[in-house]
Amino acid sequence: MPHAITDTLKIALAQLNPTVGDLAGNARKLRAARAEAASKGADLVAFPELFITGYPPEDLVRKPAFAAAARSVVEALAVETADGGPGVLVGTIWVEDGKLYNAAALLDGGKVVGTRFKVELPNYGVFDEKRVFDVGPMPGPIGFRGVRLGVPICEDIWRDEVTECLQETGSEILISPNGSPFDWPKPDQRLNVVVARVKETGLPLVYLNQIGGQDELVFDGASFVLNSDLTLPIQMPAWEERVSLIEMRRTAGGWVCLPGERATIEEKDGAAYHACVLGLRDYVDKNGFPGVVLGMSGGVDSALVAALATDALGPERVHCVMLPYRYTSNESLSDAAACAEALGVRYETIPIADPVGGFLNALAKPFAGTTSGITEENLQSRTRGTLLMAISNKFGSMVLTTGNKSEMSVGYATLYGDMNGGFNPIKDLYKMEVYALCGWRNAHVPKGGKGPGGIVIPENILTKAPSAELRENQTDQDSLPPYPVLDDILKCLVEDEMPLLDIVKRGHAPETVKKIEGLLYIAEYKRRQAAPGVKISARNFGRDRRYPITNKFRETLG
Repeated sequence: MPHAITDTLKIALAQLNPTVGDLAGNARKLRAARAEAASKGADLVAFPELFITGYPPEDLVRKPAFAAAARSVVEALAVETADGGPGVLVGTIWVEDGKLYNAAALLDGGKVVGTRFKVELPNYGVFDEKRVFDVGPMPGPIGFRGVRLGVPICEDIWRDEVTECLQETGSEILISPNGSPFDWPKPDQRLNVVVARVKETGLPLVYLNQIGGQDELVFDGASFVLNSDLTLPIQMPAWEERVSLIEMRRTAGGWVCLPGERATIEEKDGAAYHACVLGLRDYVDKNGFPGVVLGMSGGVDSALVAALATDALGPERVHCVMLPYRYTSNESLSDAAACAEALGVRYETIPIADPVGGFLNALAKPFAGTTSGITEENLQSRTRGTLLMAISNKFGSMVLTTGNKSEMSVGYATLYGDMNGGFNPIKDLYKMEVYALCGWRNAHVPKGGKGPGGIVIPENILTKAPSAELRENQTDQDSLPPYPVLDDILKCLVEDEMPLLDIVKRGHAPETVKKIEGLLYIAEYKRRQAAPGVKISARNFGRDRRYPITNKFRETLG
């Protein structure tokens, strides 16, 4: 029986954390959220983009058995809505007339009452949807209990055509399910996009985003509602699963969302720290690792990774190992131990003099008559990597790598040594950003963090000169410019693709800029073999920046 026109619509926004490929698990999450929404008196519960499959499912959607299984799950969930409870608006894949769509399905009264397909398929940065999905037709609204809902899916709101079509065909409320990954500029960009669509259509817009980590990507949630007068009645928190009820009221001027939750959204260093924690936690937990192990050097990078791991997993699941050699200073030994003690994690020391000596003895004949140098230094790193991987193999914990973006940019990392491991939570943080996040963590405990409060990264780690300690009195600045200079040049080259002359105009020496450009290009082969890591910036290595390994182009300065 058709529903009468209503003047009130209560919508539960299910800002949840799906797992890619876990159709049954995601369906269980949906059922639990629907039950919670029903207890709150919701008429409709909405879920993020591709919630049933998890987002982004990538080439998994091209597997016919997966597409068929996803549809069966949605149809089974639809039958359950015959109980008179809330309707369900959920993201899923959908095959129709031989075409595969990124879809939103409306379930109510025991059946699938409507589907809408994504029109704007993003094909830039981390997105590759044109490769796997067909373009949907321009949509009209879906009728739900007397209300006409427009459902633009994620990228559909980043241009005006879809929302304009929805407004012209009679939509009264826009509900946009999203799988929008976090990066530093993204929160402001989203709000600006929604403001533009609301201005153009005169309709309130519900922006619903997922949270959670999926490989390199992290989704921050931070769902919100913008009324047609551009007021913000609802702001859900970032970095938390939440089912929040909003109430829409019909007025003479159209539908209005009543004021409700207004969470404070973490910014800058706080946002980045939360992203690293969530990305690491979900990578470890969703892939079934019992814990993590990492090399603890007494330096700032491994200290931050240890803190992130402790906050993500709890100290009982973090194993830190100091692997000293003859060049390891007493200062590093004491700093590493102090950091591990402050975090409350398991910590042990495994000297590497004997295994390094064994390698050197084995190589004595082929290396006879040569000068000791980088090759011998790298043996130290590779010995450490081998021992950490042995611990991982024996006990199942995943090795975390600890190289920052500055090092990965210029190739200051050893293949099959300190690059060994399964995941790198600071892969997309430049060195100075590493220091900033250490400072933030010493002053805060992140939401949901499982580590202790107080100073967890000793001050001496933050003030001493960085060093790989592979030879006597070595510092990073022996062969690199100071990190503030290096990071600025790298951001110009990597994030902004800035011409070299423009970088020089910022006050950098031409020879330094050319040197860093050269190091950036020749290290591409190393980065291809690096562990995945949390994406923080607008342009990370891997999904965003896909340079060829074999590449002879070099820009000139004259």
